[in-house]
Amino acid sequence: MVRSPRKFFVPRSRTTGNVWPAIPNAGCALDFALLYQLERSEWLPEAALRDLQKAQVLRLLEHAWRTVPYYRERDRGFDVRTRDFWNDCWPEIPILSRSDVQAAERRLVSEALPKDHGSVSTISTSGSTGRPVRTLTTDLTRRMWRAFSMRDHLWHGRDFSQRFAAIRSTGGLSAEPPHGFTTKGWDAVYGVGTLHALSVQAPIDAQIGWLQSVRPAYLLSYPSNLRELARRCVEQGIRLEGLQHVVAVGEVVTPECRRLAAEAWGVGVKDAYTSQEAGYLALQCPETEDCYHVQSENVVLEVIDEAGRPCGEGEVGRVVVTTMHNFATPLIRYDIGDYAEMGGTCRCGRGLPVLRRIFGRRRNMLTLPDGNRRWPFLGEYRYRDVAPVRQYQIVQKSLELIEVVLAADRPLTSTEESKLSEIIRAELGYPFELSFVYVDEIPRSPSGKFEDFRSELSC
Repeated sequence: MVRSPRKFFVPRSRTTGNVWPAIPNAGCALDFALLYQLERSEWLPEAALRDLQKAQVLRLLEHAWRTVPYYRERDRGFDVRTRDFWNDCWPEIPILSRSDVQAAERRLVSEALPKDHGSVSTISTSGSTGRPVRTLTTDLTRRMWRAFSMRDHLWHGRDFSQRFAAIRSTGGLSAEPPHGFTTKGWDAVYGVGTLHALSVQAPIDAQIGWLQSVRPAYLLSYPSNLRELARRCVEQGIRLEGLQHVVAVGEVVTPECRRLAAEAWGVGVKDAYTSQEAGYLALQCPETEDCYHVQSENVVLEVIDEAGRPCGEGEVGRVVVTTMHNFATPLIRYDIGDYAEMGGTCRCGRGLPVLRRIFGRRRNMLTLPDGNRRWPFLGEYRYRDVAPVRQYQIVQKSLELIEVVLAADRPLTSTEESKLSEIIRAELGYPFELSFVYVDEIPRSPSGKFEDFRSELSC
C-alpha cells in the first residue's frame, strides 16, 4: 500500500457539529475520491492500466476530432474502431511538435468544452527556447495536478504539519528576502502546515539566511540552485537542522546534486518530473532514487526513437505525451522536447511504467563533428579541486568550439585553465577547442531555471 504521513490528519469538516469522521466540502471530497483511486490504480498490472488509458483516450480523441479545428482538419476520416488500438492505430496519429502548437494557436482550442470541466485560464511556458507555448487549463486539470502533488507527498511520507520551503520562480508573488512569503497549508486537502516561499533570484547567502530562520522540514527548488546552496553550506559548515529531504523540480537532477545534498545536510533528493502544459509526468519511486514511475492516470507517456518506434529498456528516446484530461487544449502525442531512458520492472511492485533517467531538452545535447549527438558529461564535480569556480556554464558554439563561462573568485591561471580543459575534453569525449569567458555571475532565466550545458547549433 501507499505510504502514509507520519501522523494521522483529519480534514476540516464542513458539517455543523461534526468533527470526526470529517465530512469535507465538495471540492475536498473530490480530492479524496481521486486519491482513493490513485492509491489502488498504482498497483494494477501495466496491461490493466493500458486498458483504462485506452477508454479515456478514446473519449479525448472523439472530443478533439469533433470540437477542435486543428485535429478535425488534420485527422479527418481517421477510424480507431476496427484496428488494434495501441499497436496499429495509435502510432499512426501524427506527432504534435512545439512549433505546431505555436503555429496553431486558437485552432487547438475546443469549440465546445464540457461545462463540468469548469473555468478556463491560460498557461504559458517558454522552456529554454524563449518562445512561449500557450495552452488552456481547466478546473479539472488543476484538480488532477493537486491529486498527483498529494500522491508525491504521500509516497515520500511527508508530514503535513511541518514547514515546507520553496525557492523557485514566484511569478507576480512578492517573495523577496529577508522574509519571503508565508501562508497556511502546503497540501491539497489538510492545510495544517506552513508554506514559505522565496524568489530563486535571491542571492545564495540570502537564501541560506532565510532557510535558517524558516527551519523547514522540506525544501523544494531547482537542482542547479540546490547544488549552489549545498556547496555554500559545506563551505560554511551550515547543516540546516531539521531538514528531512529536498524536492527537485524543473531541471535534470544530477548525481552531483544528490551527492552535495547528502554531504551538506545529510538528506536525499526526491525528484518530480512535471510540465506546465502537461502536469505530472513521472515521480521518483519512494523505494529507489534511480526509478521514476510514469503517472499513467494523468498522461500517456511514450519514449520513441528517431524513427518513431517505442524504445525498449535501456534505450534513450524522445518523450511524447498525451494529456488525457485537458479537453480545452488537447495535446495528443505532443513532443515535449525532453529525452528519457526507458526502465524495466521496479522492485516496489507498482504497475506504473518506469523511466530510468530523465534528460534535458534537445538543446542540451552535445553534437560531435561527425554529426552524432549524445548527452554531455561535464566533470563539474572536479572543477573546485582545480580552481575557485563558483558557477559554470558550457556552451557549444560550433562543431569544434566550446565556450566555458565561469564565475570564479579570481581569473584562472593558464595552468588551471589547462587542467580544466583536460577534464572537460575527457568528459566530452572529443578534443574541442575551448574558449574561457569570465563573468561576475551567470544569471538565471526569467523563469528561474538554469542550464549547465546548452548548444547554439540548429536542432
